[in-house]
Formats: sequence, C-alpha cells, structure tokens
Amino acid sequence: MGKIVQANVDAIFQGRAYGDVANMLLASEMNVNALRTNATLRKDEWKSMDEKVVEISRQRMVGVGDLISRGLTYDLDGMGTTVLETENASDMEAAEVDMDATTDSKNDRVNFDIGYLPLPIVHRGFNINARVLASSRKRGIALDTMQAGIAAMKVSEKIEEILFTGAGTYTFGGGTLYGYTDFPSRNTGSLHGAWDASGDPGAGIMADVLEMKQASITDRHYGPWVLYVPTAYDTVLDDDYSANYSGVSIRKRLLEIGGIEDVKVADYLTANNVVLVEMQERTVRIVNGMQSTTVQWDTLGGLKSHFKVMAIQVPQLRADQEGRCGIQHWSS
Repeated sequence: MGKIVQANVDAIFQGRAYGDVANMLLASEMNVNALRTNATLRKDEWKSMDEKVVEISRQRMVGVGDLISRGLTYDLDGMGTTVLETENASDMEAAEVDMDATTDSKNDRVNFDIGYLPLPIVHRGFNINARVLASSRKRGIALDTMQAGIAAMKVSEKIEEILFTGAGTYTFGGGTLYGYTDFPSRNTGSLHGAWDASGDPGAGIMADVLEMKQASITDRHYGPWVLYVPTAYDTVLDDDYSANYSGVSIRKRLLEIGGIEDVKVADYLTANNVVLVEMQERTVRIVNGMQSTTVQWDTLGGLKSHFKVMAIQVPQLRADQEGRCGIQHWSS
C-alpha cells in the first residue's frame, strides 16, 4: 500500500468524510486498519507501538476496567455508527386474582421510549519525522514509543473522566454523553459530612453508604455494587472504623455491607463526591466501538509521519421509564 496523504483529516472525526484519507476509510468500509500502512513503519515497529498503547491504556481505566471485567459491554462497528439508538420499556399493572379467570382484564400494553447515545471518537495525535525514524533504524535502536504511550494515556484518561463526570456539553444526534455524577436519572443525596474531616468519621461514613444502598433498593436495583470515592478519601478509609473496632479499617467495615463487592478510588471524582453503582447491564455498560488503535498518515512528501491513538468507548447509563436507577451519587 502506498503512502497516505493528509487531506482535511480532522473532518473524519466529526462524522464527515473528505480527501484521500477519508476515501481510504470509506473504501474499506471504515476499517481503521486501512490507515495502518507499513510504508513508514515496519511490522515490528507497529507491534512495539501497539504494545505500548495497550500497556498505558490499562493504567488509568479504573471504572471502565470494572465494567469490562464484568462483561458489561456492548460491541458494535463504531467507525460506521455515529449514534446508538436504544429503547426502554414501561411496566404493566399487577396481575389479577380470581377463581375462574373470567374477570375482564384491563387493556394494558408496554410502551417504549427511544433514546440516543452519541459515539464520538476520543483521540490524541503525535508525529515522527523521517530523520528520527531513519536514525533509529541505522543505529539498531528500537523506535521510541514514549509519544504513543502518552497519547494512549490521554485517551484512556478522557474515557475514564467521561464515565465519572460526563460530557454534558457534548451532544450529537439527539443524545448527550452523561457520567455517574451528571446523569439526570441518578439518585442524589447529601453526605453527613466530608469523609476526610477531623474526628472519628467512621459512623457517618457507614450511615452514608447504607443510605445509598437503601436508595438503590428502593429503586428496585439490588446490587451487586461498587463504591467509588475521590482520591482524598483513600487514606481515610484505612483509618480504624472506631475505638470499638480496633484494627478494623473503615474500608473493611464497608466491605462487610451485603452486596458491596469493592471500594475503589476514582481519580476523576471531584472532592466530597461518592458514587455507589450497581454492576448490572440494566444500570451501566461500556459501548465499545473501537479499542485504542493507532493510525498513520504522511505529509510533506513523507518527511513527517502523523499518528493518532483513537478509541470509541463511551458509557451508556440507563434508567427505566419511571426514572428508577442503580446509580447513587452523594456529595457535600
């Protein structure tokens, strides 16, 4: 395959196609491997870069990793799909009771509402010039993958950030990207106090988490749950729960609550915000349109090679038509 010539490449990432790069994607039915040419990078160099992408991508994806490890994902052809259309269903009235089933039943039917989830590309670019590449080959030194690693980390961090704080200003195709702390249907409440306040906060923390669990159960979401706390609360949870529980940390005491599978620190939760999430597909899943992938094109007659790490991974948060939801967000 010959070299790829840049032609308004940024337009591709807005869902529209122009120029030679876009034509190659369209001709390959939006297969991004069409942009992974060996004309500039050799096979081992691509492999080295891809390994660095995978290595870095996994470091910061705490919440996303929890969903993926539990199989809470939905795979699709992300490059060929800009919006995911989904439905939720209403309930029926309670069943009737009589001896001969002759009582006229009310006419009942399930109603469906349609929702839309935009599927944007999260991406970060970098470049390598021909002299640097030639020099590394001449000296037998492996291609420096630091730029690929940093770009991959930035992509991972943005996906994680969207999961926890959302991207409420990003709308497309009738849908909006929401996260745990800005999803309109989430349950909200107030903490009894900041968990990192001085004193003996164990009892207040326990009361907060029990309230969150009860709010989830009241909304007919029965777990299992993962509790996410901001970075500043990490060491707080390692303190003794109370004088009566010497040697038992607050973290350990919280894990004794039925149905709570884990307590984790989420770097993208802002101070004094705590989230309890039911780990069920009816509550949340990651729509996976494309794993982190590196693509390449050339400019200046091949003197400069441009690369982008791209991924299509967005959270889909869900509630029923009554607004019942398995996401609990408490703050102070």
